[in-house]
Amino acid sequence: MSDVRPVIAILGGTGDLGTGLARRWVQAGYEVVIGSRSRQKAEAAVAGLQQVMRERGAQSVAVRAMENAAAAASAGVVVLTVPFSHQAATLEALKPELQGKILIDVTVPLMPPKVARVQLPPQGCAGQIAQQLLGEQVRVVSAFQNVAAHHLQENYGLDCDVLVCGNDKAARAEVIALVEAAGMRGFHAGPIDNAAAAEALTSVLIFINKQYKSHAGIRITGLGD
Repeated sequence: MSDVRPVIAILGGTGDLGTGLARRWVQAGYEVVIGSRSRQKAEAAVAGLQQVMRERGAQSVAVRAMENAAAAASAGVVVLTVPFSHQAATLEALKPELQGKILIDVTVPLMPPKVARVQLPPQGCAGQIAQQLLGEQVRVVSAFQNVAAHHLQENYGLDCDVLVCGNDKAARAEVIALVEAAGMRGFHAGPIDNAAAAEALTSVLIFINKQYKSHAGIRITGLGD
């Protein structure tokens, strides 16, 4: 794996999940681009993120705002954080900009109002939809589905593990490095088909969090240090 850190673009990155990941990667020394369908909305998210980080002592904040297409074109690693209802249309529109890159798909097939019930799509899972739609020249890696956006906004490490699924082992390893840079542990969890398990767990965790008024995640046990 190269020592050169890639630019990371977070598409649909204006919410708590996108800005939380952005803050953690910027703190780890990565340059981040927040993308949105609206440049103005992306700029507002960047301004808010810069303010929070400066209040916490950051001297400089390496984050920029762009529309989604420009953001995807500018980056080596692209992260998709849009709702499931916008996943396919977003990827179809950005297919040329994503060729030859790693796409980290954080999409979960939640279908309101019953988001605490597992409802996987006929294609198997959102990760498989992304890989089939984009083709093999895009290395799709599924990750971060089971991380509470609430915790990403906090200023300390996370007691949460991340399942990393994708057909390309080297791409999975690069994403695991990004998971660790964000303050968590990442684990190789097999091909993109296995993302169905992580996506399904999100609905289970939503149910648990409602039941116990928590922001629970997952932990992998039995592996030692």
